[in-house]
Amino acid sequence: MGEAGTQRVARASDGRDLTFEETGDLHGSPVFLLHGTPGSRLGPKPRTGVLYRLGVRLISYDRPGYGGSTRQEKRSVADAAGDIAAIADHLGIDTFAVVGRSGGGPHALAAAARLTDRVRRTGVLVGIAPSDAPGLDWLNGMTDANVREYEAADNDWPRYVERLRLQADRARRNPDSMVDLLRLEMTAPDLRVTDDVMIRQLLTATYREALSQGPFGWVDDVFAFRSAWGFDLRDITGTVLLWHGADDNFSPVSHARYLAAHVPYAEIQIQEDAAHFSAVEVLPEMLRWLVDDWPAPS
Repeated sequence: MGEAGTQRVARASDGRDLTFEETGDLHGSPVFLLHGTPGSRLGPKPRTGVLYRLGVRLISYDRPGYGGSTRQEKRSVADAAGDIAAIADHLGIDTFAVVGRSGGGPHALAAAARLTDRVRRTGVLVGIAPSDAPGLDWLNGMTDANVREYEAADNDWPRYVERLRLQADRARRNPDSMVDLLRLEMTAPDLRVTDDVMIRQLLTATYREALSQGPFGWVDDVFAFRSAWGFDLRDITGTVLLWHGADDNFSPVSHARYLAAHVPYAEIQIQEDAAHFSAVEVLPEMLRWLVDDWPAPS
């Protein structure tokens, strides 16, 4: 077992590198934390002392193309399940919980659908719904920038990839610029969260690492979101908790409502005066829920 917080590498089934790290209580209940888009294993997470009190062994990894993980071009959302299983096998972990934040939400649901005998509980914080969801106006309620980006991806993929490459280059040189750009369209609850100096530092660290090898993880996330996810929400047999801020304009709350209506055994919590980045503050309580049915760590 490695030291908490140390960067490590597992091998995917096709030989790709999967870079991950563990934090918290290494003898505690294992929980996979799946980062947002763009993001990395360094994404905002509770302090080590908080994780110890919760009895949580937190495992975070870079999705392909982010940070230190090898790119998997044109991957589907469902492919994440195999990567999570590979890391769990590498660590000798049989069963675990998963929680995905923002762009990590669909990947957490993929694990729940594909690894039904291994995933004990699933949490989704400010997640998104499938882009082909019947009856859902997928872009409605998103920021103008998000709408422009997704429409560009749908209409001129090569040009969109070049735009992301330039944006990733700027963010890699100056990660603060990415937070500043996001703040231009944030609602009041998100501005309050990102006013915190520590949270801003965590965000810039995850963006810097996420884009260290270029825009590829970001590009492939968007491709996966706008394509068929590769699994059926109805295949999820375990308990799922969906949390969403009512004022979220990056992943609108309508997405959470759609998921709640189509994922079996799903519970939804919508919090007033909260938005997208409020998920950082809610994560400790989500972790508590994820592990509260497990025996106390020895």
